[in-house]
Amino acid sequence: MDYILGKQGREPGCIFDRKPELTHDKEELILGRDQNAVILLNRFPYANGHLLIAPARHVGELNDLTPIEAASLMEHIRHSVEILKKHLHPDGFNIGLNIGSVAGAGLADHLHFHVIPRWHGDHNFMTVIGEIRTIPQHIDETFAMLLPDFLKLLQDINHE
Repeated sequence: MDYILGKQGREPGCIFDRKPELTHDKEELILGRDQNAVILLNRFPYANGHLLIAPARHVGELNDLTPIEAASLMEHIRHSVEILKKHLHPDGFNIGLNIGSVAGAGLADHLHFHVIPRWHGDHNFMTVIGEIRTIPQHIDETFAMLLPDFLKLLQDINHE
């Protein structure tokens, strides 16, 4: 709560640009990074397994993506959905992005997709009235569960 309320300082810089030399990092919740994209768990998720998928290059607009970057992002989204289905068995997904701060982008200068697993009845009055999120699994456990599949995904993509 201290972080959310602004009482605890936020690290400077973009979360997608941290530790660019690493393919994965538990501290930064990076599940995978290759030359075109970075995948991380959202530190403040709407649901268990909430992923953020961004271009590796600092880009704020869809039209600034190269065709290779755009295709790579979509491939990473597709594979991420399959990994989440395998481990979390959601009933559906919300997948999208917000472009610009007025549209709700918390990091408006680095384009990123949200991949959010959803289950029947997963959000109730607590989220709407109490502004409270309930997540059934600690984020460290989710990271450990998903990491092997994302490492294999990156290995497979880099050998294609």
